[in-house]
Amino acid sequence: MTITTREATREDLPVLRQFEQGIILAERPYDPTLKPDPISYYDIGELIDSPEATVIVAEADGRLIGSGYAKKKASRHYLRHEFHAFLGFMFVRPEYRGRGVNQLVLADLLAWARANELHEVRLTVYPDNEPAIRAYEKAGFTPYLSEMRFSLEE
Repeated sequence: MTITTREATREDLPVLRQFEQGIILAERPYDPTLKPDPISYYDIGELIDSPEATVIVAEADGRLIGSGYAKKKASRHYLRHEFHAFLGFMFVRPEYRGRGVNQLVLADLLAWARANELHEVRLTVYPDNEPAIRAYEKAGFTPYLSEMRFSLEE
């Protein structure tokens, strides 16, 4: 099986919307603050069209099997770099996990960030999502900040 990557197109949107729902389903156990379905995290079409972002898809046998995006974002005013790349929409179909698909998508996203002269890449991950954390650490990411929350609801 050969896995290839490419930039997403608007023709990919129906499958990419399914991937988004797969991400939401996987993340629901980690986040009690999510609204009931149906919800959406991303405007995928806008990301595809934006010159400030790229959406990468992985394919095998003519089928989309994974995705991710990188987007240029303003850094906090006190940091050395004015902008950084933010990654999201990382998804691999369950039957293709463990085959390096995420690494291929990440390689393209990092190449995009370098080509856009961005010097840092960031992403967010739920602290209990150990498989995702392991995958990002394998790619060279390290923990940076922990965002904490306190619910005032019962």
